[in-house]
Amino acid sequence: MSAATQPILRTGNTSPAAPVHVGIIMDGNGRWAAARGVPRALGHKAGAEATRRAVQAAGEQGVSWLTLFAFSSENWRRPADEVRDLTGLMRHYLRHEVDQLVEQGVRLRVIGDRTAFGSGMQAEIERAEAATAGNTRLNLNVALSYGGRAEITKAARDLARRAAAGEIDPDAIDESALAGALETAGMPDPDLIIRTSGEQRISNFLLWQAAYAELVFQPVLWPDYGPEHMREAIAEFRRRDRRFGARAG
Repeated sequence: MSAATQPILRTGNTSPAAPVHVGIIMDGNGRWAAARGVPRALGHKAGAEATRRAVQAAGEQGVSWLTLFAFSSENWRRPADEVRDLTGLMRHYLRHEVDQLVEQGVRLRVIGDRTAFGSGMQAEIERAEAATAGNTRLNLNVALSYGGRAEITKAARDLARRAAAGEIDPDAIDESALAGALETAGMPDPDLIIRTSGEQRISNFLLWQAAYAELVFQPVLWPDYGPEHMREAIAEFRRRDRRFGARAG
């Protein structure tokens, strides 16, 4: 396996000044809307504004990689009108935010099953990725139609096919090989996973990659998320003693 497909691992007993890679489960749009007596679509629109703030805050806090859980594979089960509103908002974001991402030095990549979307949405994804491909200040991954179990299953299936074709030795399949078959191959594993809204679960997000991530659950609903909340989460991360399975001291 080439170095380009190897996962980036970090070991040691000390926390960096800031996490290199932050993942965020953006939760609470619906409850934010319900608390205000407005349609859920307005909650999702307010959540998109919070996404803009989070991207800017991550760059200001020295984060190099930011992965946002925007639309899970399970979200397709929601009512058709809500799915339509969500996908329309995502398409609008991809179409109209590219110039700002380029200005901010943000490289956008989408992980997840993009084939679940229509051809128009897929074209917007490809256009946005191409337009920002040269940016280096912040790597922004947006998880769309994404599920951690599905990602691991696909990686295992791909490796099995390669082994059956004689391309690889089954005995050579190790953690590094599986990590290299994931959609995040070559990216650092997340140091910090944040979930908003007060819920305390990871909901099928980056299951393999988050094995040693620090988890921070914040009560704020996603549309209200601001730079101060990211600062609080990173401050909590700095207080953690990251041992990666080793003994303290």
